[in-house]
Amino acid sequence: IESLEGERGMPRLKPPYFPAAIGLYGKPTIVNNVETLSNLPFIALNGSAAYTAIGTETSPGTRMIAVSGHVKRPGVFEIVNGSTTFRDLLYGEHFSQGMRDGHELKTFVPGGGSAPWFLPDQLDIPFEGRAAGSAGSMLGSGAVMVMDDSTDIPAAALTLVKFYAHESCGKCVPCREGGTWLYRIVERIVAGEGTDADLDTIRQVGQSICPGEMPHASSERLGLEAVPFPYKMTTICFVGPSAYVPIHSAMTLFPEEFEAIVAKREVRTTIPVTAVPVGGA
Repeated sequence: IESLEGERGMPRLKPPYFPAAIGLYGKPTIVNNVETLSNLPFIALNGSAAYTAIGTETSPGTRMIAVSGHVKRPGVFEIVNGSTTFRDLLYGEHFSQGMRDGHELKTFVPGGGSAPWFLPDQLDIPFEGRAAGSAGSMLGSGAVMVMDDSTDIPAAALTLVKFYAHESCGKCVPCREGGTWLYRIVERIVAGEGTDADLDTIRQVGQSICPGEMPHASSERLGLEAVPFPYKMTTICFVGPSAYVPIHSAMTLFPEEFEAIVAKREVRTTIPVTAVPVGGA
């Protein structure tokens, strides 16, 4: 709406600027995405009852889900809300048909880059907002990103952090500054130059963007119980928190991978140097 009015593409504070009340040029405005509008022909032809008969009471209808990553058959699939599970989507014959040969599922992002990550423990969760939320994530944009056991978790998190740091419009300080610093710190860690202090700094910066307990999935391996979605945030829109979510998920569910990188650096920088006499070999 800001762009249509010739302004910089920045979010508006809500309330009071809910588009349905104060939208384009201050007038009530309907804002919908293409997927929502694509359902209208079916509803117009068959009636709303026919649409709500598909799926569940809390999540009627169908949804288009984009699957990318380490699956045999990536693509966009139409699923039935509430009854299709992530296992169906990732392993079903009519969907993604499982992981690449010789590899196992390591983790997956259930709802776009801003969604907290899930583990194989969560495969049987259905595509239903409340179910995903209580398990510690969200369905978000419907983009499922799949990572198998060959994935370098810190590097994968860096890719997502970099994207959201770049996408910041700069209006909110926690997003503008926090996202940039998260990217710089994670980049340093992935390069093998990170320290334990960097891991602590990531959490401190994250708290400035998302104060309080962050949602995450349960993990039998780590003895973690799920923390339900959503999170608190100090920014107007979700871009700021989105820069912290992937690194928080990665550090929470795979702490050993970050600790291993830091440990290697500490070993490398604390090895005593053997003195060599001047002129010696």
